[in-house]
Amino acid sequence: MMRLTVLGATGSIGCSTVDVMLRHPERFSAHALVGHRNSEKMLELAQKLRPAWVVMTDVAAAAALQGRLPDGVRLAEGMDAASELAASSETDMVMAAMVGAAGLPATLAAVRAGKRVGLANKECLVTAGRIFMAAAQRSGAAVVPVDSEHAAVHQCLVGHDRASVTRVILTASGGPFRDRDPSTLYHVTPAEAVAHPNWDMGAKISIDSATMMNKALELIEARWLFDVPPEKLSAIVHPESIVHAMVEYLDGSVLAQLAMPDMRMPIAYAMQAEPRLATGISWLDLARTGSLHFQAVDHARFPAMALVEHVLRGDDSLSIVFNAANEVANAAFRGGRIGFMDIVATVEQVLSRIPCTPVVTLEEVWQVDADARAVAEEVICA
Repeated sequence: MMRLTVLGATGSIGCSTVDVMLRHPERFSAHALVGHRNSEKMLELAQKLRPAWVVMTDVAAAAALQGRLPDGVRLAEGMDAASELAASSETDMVMAAMVGAAGLPATLAAVRAGKRVGLANKECLVTAGRIFMAAAQRSGAAVVPVDSEHAAVHQCLVGHDRASVTRVILTASGGPFRDRDPSTLYHVTPAEAVAHPNWDMGAKISIDSATMMNKALELIEARWLFDVPPEKLSAIVHPESIVHAMVEYLDGSVLAQLAMPDMRMPIAYAMQAEPRLATGISWLDLARTGSLHFQAVDHARFPAMALVEHVLRGDDSLSIVFNAANEVANAAFRGGRIGFMDIVATVEQVLSRIPCTPVVTLEEVWQVDADARAVAEEVICA
């Protein structure tokens, strides 16, 4: 029986993790469920899983659950409690699905404690990749990616000599503008940008998909997860989202991982790679799918993919700035303050104004992040 602590339990990845756990009650139990504000969803999950602990990082949300949890389920509040439970001897695995840089302390606590960590939080690697992976190496923690693309790469690398890898290729849906004339993108509205052709996602993530900033961030993640140099990292547009990633080897072989797009598959893989777990996702019928299409990434349409090449080759501060400036610019676009093509242009300007330096402590991570956000606001307001 594996005891899980789920960080971000009330979010999409967290709820899919719970779904997999409930399909295999003989293999998984919940030690702690950690959420932020959604107390009603947390109550529902606690009733299903009956964890030892529920933690709400928002004080008001914790108060809303007082006296309402099932018998035996203890309630705590705050990020310190989440970090303590993630590192607890009662936790065997941590599913790190908390959104944003807020999830870094608890996830890092789990890594330092040598836990198995299912990593669904981009910011852990984008903002602190060197710190995070060094901690995992010291403690012996197993960091298994939950993003479908990185989970695919992980599977394509198993049993193969890393020195024989010539390219790691992440696939991208291309979002709503993959075939649109780049000259028309200056007039895109937020409503158009969030209309993803394949999935119904949150506004921020949908816009990151439309700019392909999400794929740029995933390349940064892959650099740290797999210790791959920038020149061996690439991406390709694949509208069907059936092939999740590919790894090319020295002999010309290309291994790919295919599945219907459903996050329960990489979640289950992170929880237990062998033997495989039933997940409830639809079977892939290639005959019915018919054709799979691929196209090169157009840098005129997706300038973020050109910009990330510079970031990958620079010091750690660049990826922190890249992520922070994008978050500010993305929000500014959603708020009608800047245009769609100004998102990446803003990030580029911020990168030119923040020093390129190594980052070796979390305090330095937070400082660079804060500096980048402040400069991004200056650029937007100019």
